[in-house]
Order: sequence, then structure tokens, then C-alpha cells
Amino acid sequence: MSVSSVSGMTTASDMKDRYVLVTGGSSGIGAAIADEFAGRGANLVLVARDAGQLERTAADLRERHGVTVLSVALALDRPGAPRHLMEIVREAGVEVEVLVNNAAVGSRAMVADSDPTRLRQLVDLNVGALTELTTLLVAGMVHRGHGSVVNIASTGAYTPAPVMAAYAASKAYVLSFTRALWAETRASGVRVVAVSPGQTQTPMNPRPGRDKRQPAQVARTVLAALEGTGPAVVDGGRNKVATVLMCMVPARLMATLALRMMARGGAAATASPH
Repeated sequence: MSVSSVSGMTTASDMKDRYVLVTGGSSGIGAAIADEFAGRGANLVLVARDAGQLERTAADLRERHGVTVLSVALALDRPGAPRHLMEIVREAGVEVEVLVNNAAVGSRAMVADSDPTRLRQLVDLNVGALTELTTLLVAGMVHRGHGSVVNIASTGAYTPAPVMAAYAASKAYVLSFTRALWAETRASGVRVVAVSPGQTQTPMNPRPGRDKRQPAQVARTVLAALEGTGPAVVDGGRNKVATVLMCMVPARLMATLALRMMARGGAAATASPH
């Protein structure tokens, strides 16, 4: 089976019978990404902590697309969880062609008012699990000369975000890590890219908003990003403009403005969890 490629890199245009692993795949952006890949004939490994919702999503994808879906109920922030996931994948005889690191949690509170354990769990999932899972899979991709890693970052990665400090900082790590990994692997035939959504209508960010993106829109951006060559993509025209402006404004001023927005009770669109 042929795989469309750019200099050997796997792209989204011919994924039939290939396996895509999506973390946080039971709902929101993760489920939408899984749906897009399944619509192209890809088989799936879906990972999430909510076993009931995960299996409902998996069953729906199997029924609508006729693909194989392996569902793994697992809390990836637990020590050893990424390695345990890889053991399950290997025992199932699955070779992961595309890894989508989407699982993440947010926290909306001043650091001084936050639960230290919760912030540590946020870092363990958003940073630790993503890094470990990527490292476990990318070596095989480089050895084979093809494969893709998509890391879901956030527009919050581009600026300090008071009241969401740990979340935005974790996404800044994701963006920086992905850019560096892209440079390390670009000559190997492996595609690495970070996709940064802004405000998106998801269970993690359920409040309605006029300018919010929908998970399906973000999913289409992810598939399009696999066809590109750069290390980072921002989802949505407004968000692209916003991130350019954020990079032009001094970080001190951006942090002050964001804090004022939050103090007025508004949602800082640049930092809201997807």
C-alpha cells in the first residue's frame, strides 16, 4: 500500500489501513481528529481515562467508517503509563504511523491559589506524558524512514498567561519541544508538527463564544498540517493574526494585559484551554 509523502514523509492523503494513535481521543478535538483519520480509512488507537466515553466514541467510529479501533482506558499522567501503553500496542501487533499527542488538562486560578498537586498532575500529563510517548515512538519512525508526530499545543504557548500560568507554560514547552524535534528529524522522512488551537468549543472549554472554533475545524487543520513542511501551524485566521501580534508585543506588556482581561471576568482568548 502506497503512502503519499513529501521527501518520504507520511501525509494524510493516503492513510488507509495505517494506524493513528490519538491521546485524549474520547471527545472534543481528539475525537474529531480520530474521525477525520477514520474517514480516510485509517485504523485507530484511542487513549483516554474515561473508559465509558472512550468506548462509545470507538464504537461510533467503527460503525460509521468500518475501521479497526483499539480503545485503551489509561491515565497517561501516571508513572509508567506511556510505556504500558506501548506494551499494549505491541501486543496488539500495531505499528503506529501517526502519533497525535492531544491529551491535556487546564487550570484556571492564580498560582498562589492553586492546588500544587493538581498543577504537578497538569505538568505530568501536558509535558511529561507527551515527551515520553513521543520519545518511545519517534525512534522507530526514524528507523523506518516514515511516520508523523502531531503535538497539540495552544495559542497560549505564544504568551505568558496569568491565571492560566501552568497551562500556558506547558503548551509553550510543547511548541518549543516540537520545533526542536522537527529540526532533528526533518531529514529522516518523519513529519513533526505542532498545531495550536485557540478558543475551541470542547468539554474542556464549554462556555459558548462567538469566535470559538469547532473541534472539526481544528481536526481539518491537523490533517492539512501533515501535508506541510514547517514545524508549527496555528488553527484559524483570527488566531494566526493574534499569535503574530503576541510575538510583536513585549512579554511584560502581554502578561499585564492578559491579567487585566481576566480580572474583568473575561476569558483570555489567547490562553483558554482547547
